[in-house]
Amino acid sequence: MNKHDKEAMLKTIPQKGFFGHPKGLSTLFFTEFWERFSYYGMRAILLFYMYFEVTDGGLGIDQTTANSIMAIYGSLVYMSGIIGGWIADRILGTARTVFYGGVLIMIGHVILALPAGIYALFISMIFIIIGTGLLKPNVGSMVGDLYSEKDPRRDSGFSIYYMGINMGAFIAPYIVGTIGETHNFHLGFSIAAVGMFIGLVVYVITRKKSLGLAGAHVPNPLTKPERSKTIRIVSLAVVIIALVGWFGFSGGWLTIDRVIFFISILGVIIPAVYFISMYRSPKTNAQERSRLLAYIPLFLAAMMFWAIQEQGSTILATYANERTQLDFLGIELKASWFQSLNPLFIIMLAPVFAWLWTKLGDRQPSVSQKFSFGLLFAGLSFLVMIFPALSGGEQLVSPLWLVLSFFLVVLGELLLSPVGLSATTKLAPAAFAAQMMSLWNLSNASAQAINAQVVRFYNPDTEVIYFGAIGGVAIVLGIILFMLSPKLKNFMQGIK
Repeated sequence: MNKHDKEAMLKTIPQKGFFGHPKGLSTLFFTEFWERFSYYGMRAILLFYMYFEVTDGGLGIDQTTANSIMAIYGSLVYMSGIIGGWIADRILGTARTVFYGGVLIMIGHVILALPAGIYALFISMIFIIIGTGLLKPNVGSMVGDLYSEKDPRRDSGFSIYYMGINMGAFIAPYIVGTIGETHNFHLGFSIAAVGMFIGLVVYVITRKKSLGLAGAHVPNPLTKPERSKTIRIVSLAVVIIALVGWFGFSGGWLTIDRVIFFISILGVIIPAVYFISMYRSPKTNAQERSRLLAYIPLFLAAMMFWAIQEQGSTILATYANERTQLDFLGIELKASWFQSLNPLFIIMLAPVFAWLWTKLGDRQPSVSQKFSFGLLFAGLSFLVMIFPALSGGEQLVSPLWLVLSFFLVVLGELLLSPVGLSATTKLAPAAFAAQMMSLWNLSNASAQAINAQVVRFYNPDTEVIYFGAIGGVAIVLGIILFMLSPKLKNFMQGIK
């Protein structure tokens, strides 16, 4: 979009109406609030639904396999953002892509709400994966469309939007989780579907008046020949996948474990292809190649961090249900409630970190040093889980251990995640700015793809080794990254 198109679009957006921000921010705030409510509400009980016995309302899937499925599910959600960005850029524009994404997510939750067994589970996952890929990256893009490049409200607007994400994620486990664990998993999933429906209603009713032409523009539309070619390729891919799936599962040679392993491999190959293609591209100059080399250690550090952070919804969720004393100070806790700790701590601590970086100014740590500290806290969040394993044995342990673990990993997240987003935009080659953001999201996808194999080593007998080994590796990598910081600073070619 050129400068004149951007200015024309901004004139269609009411620039006041939501705490001094463009009115459209309220639409996107509540759309993402309800989308995150539905997603994190579903995720809070999905693992339990998979491995609980059929007599307890679950599917009776092996617990280790259920943890691997959860990890692959999360990986595919992040991978699908690449498709969502491409569809918005080439076919629909962000506004329509967000709407269709929300519809697919809601359909996925509705399918989960039906007691239709394991096949319904996998069908619902397909809808939610594709829908989230369409919606999530493009809502964030539309937030940027509300402001001019020099608007001083821009960073504050993203902070408010980020708060909406975490507020939805915070309350969801208490509502969906409580209903799912106390009454019925399918009833809980239906509440998640209602949440996404509310988000869609808010979006449709308020979009025209508050968003104007934001997201209506298709930046790089397909030509007629490209459209025909795309339809042929997509149709062929769908047919091949459907045939392989049908004959594979019916013939018994395509098992769930083999599908998980294949996706785990993709999680490593795809970012490697991204790096190589950008580095070798004639559109990337020598300075940008140097910055790409500096980005590789940051990407690997992010993978290690997310590999620990994302186990909050798998291994630590299992730990909450199986190994934690849920009767605490006279309160009957629900295992799903622990999923609220991450967004709660982010809401509490994000303003503190924002103030800290402003206060330190030029004296704040470098990007790679912040990453190293983030890895340190992530490693500590797993190392502290050794102590209840050593002292408690087979006994149920205090829930405060999980609270401490979640608190430490959030400290790491606030050191690494927003800094990583900023560094990605700064270190990106000019010709690959959008793809570099996709690459950053792939750090999480790759981590969860690897987690699908790693979580298989967890059981109550291996807790000390499991938490100790992963936490120890994170800390060692953090120390190495800290030591490499001066060298990486040189490779960054002036980027701080």
